[in-house]
Amino acid sequence: MAKIMNLDGTQQLDLTRGTVEQAYDRWAPVYDLVFGGVFAKGRQAAIAATNKIGGRVLEVGVGTGISLPLYAPNLRIFGTDISEAMLDKARRRVAEGGLKNVEGLAVMDAEKLEFPDNSFDVVMAQYVVTAVPNPEKALDEFARVLRPGGELIILTRVSADAGMRRFIEQKLQPVVRPLGFRTAEFAWSRYAKWLAGAHGIELAERRLIPPLGHFSLVRFRKVDVAKAA
Repeated sequence: MAKIMNLDGTQQLDLTRGTVEQAYDRWAPVYDLVFGGVFAKGRQAAIAATNKIGGRVLEVGVGTGISLPLYAPNLRIFGTDISEAMLDKARRRVAEGGLKNVEGLAVMDAEKLEFPDNSFDVVMAQYVVTAVPNPEKALDEFARVLRPGGELIILTRVSADAGMRRFIEQKLQPVVRPLGFRTAEFAWSRYAKWLAGAHGIELAERRLIPPLGHFSLVRFRKVDVAKAA
């Protein structure tokens, strides 16, 4: 199980799958109302990047399906989430919107995706990486199911490496953890370390997005070794 450090240097248990599932089951009835507008610009930017690539898309953490109507109709979308309550709302959205490009929706662990290697042209994960128990394991899974030449697109909170903001984020972490969030563990250095150890993955883009500049849209590309050779 992943662990985090308290400010006094002792270890405490981090998020578990059960904690995340329960948190997002609770969020399901109000998620769109609370977060729909706040994250709208980031969501639109991520979908725009995905639409340019096209093909088959996996959205991990699809939630209530708030992004599904934004995808271009020629894309084929499969959505996964840890919360059945979230997916119930997503299914209703698909049915009511007649979204025929949605291949399926399924409960699935982001760290154990039930797809073969090289299954998708784009893997999209919006505000997911900071919510899973083992982020690097999830990123490895995203890369595994991505086809060579495809892109992993994540919207993510990037915490501070030092200073007052980091101190505040550390103080907030015990408060927000039961809500399914983490605030202090995701400085860019952590993503950079994962990238350095990820075989065949390169950084294509990183840009700040609202709100408050604490979030980033990050695009990783899976190198097509055959073409590179």
